[in-house]
Amino acid sequence: MGLGRYMVDAVVLEGRKPSELARAHGISQSWIYELVNRFQRGGYPALEPQSRRPHSSPRQVSPEVQAAVVELRQELLFAGHDAGAQTIAHHLVGRVDNVPSVATIWRILSRRGLIRPEPHKRPRCSFKRFEAQLPNEMWQADSTHWQLADDTDVEILNLIDDHSRLVLASVALPSLKAPNVYEIFRSAAEAHGLPASLLCDNAALRQGRALPPDHEAPLGQTNPTCFDSSPAAPARHLS
Repeated sequence: MGLGRYMVDAVVLEGRKPSELARAHGISQSWIYELVNRFQRGGYPALEPQSRRPHSSPRQVSPEVQAAVVELRQELLFAGHDAGAQTIAHHLVGRVDNVPSVATIWRILSRRGLIRPEPHKRPRCSFKRFEAQLPNEMWQADSTHWQLADDTDVEILNLIDDHSRLVLASVALPSLKAPNVYEIFRSAAEAHGLPASLLCDNAALRQGRALPPDHEAPLGQTNPTCFDSSPAAPARHLS
């Protein structure tokens, strides 16, 4: 039983006062009277939620204008001209009394299936979530140049688990060389286990300075599969 029917039964069948019910349930007394009036006019079905849609829309484009929009588009296409909403709005002047806006013309064409909507923003469903499903399924490796407060230049190597976002290593060195990177990776692997795959930043980690082939061999048969991001455009953020 809905709240509306409960209120009506309490007033009509039990004889309770609307003011008492309003105080007890924290609702408007006028709403209770409205429910009772609706019940008296149409019974229990009248208590169901009613649509607030207006019975008429004075600003709705008339069927004649909509037909003129469709006809003009077909004429323009047949003649080989541009048949977009803005062009149609220009040519409608003199054909109809009230020329609809460009947006309205676009909606008319869209509802008729004459154009294919092309949203300016990608829908959320089109974005792919970049996250591994399990810990140690993929690590991310990235190197960043940084200048300290005393103007000393350093390179920072970050290792992060792609699933848990756990920072496996974050080491700053004057210059990252292959033996340094390999040692940092080996220490992280000893503490957390080897990952199944490794995503590297092309800028430093796979183009000759980090985990080169001669330093992958000591890891044996369990070496992770390495993937490279696009040059100058790491595939994922480490934050």
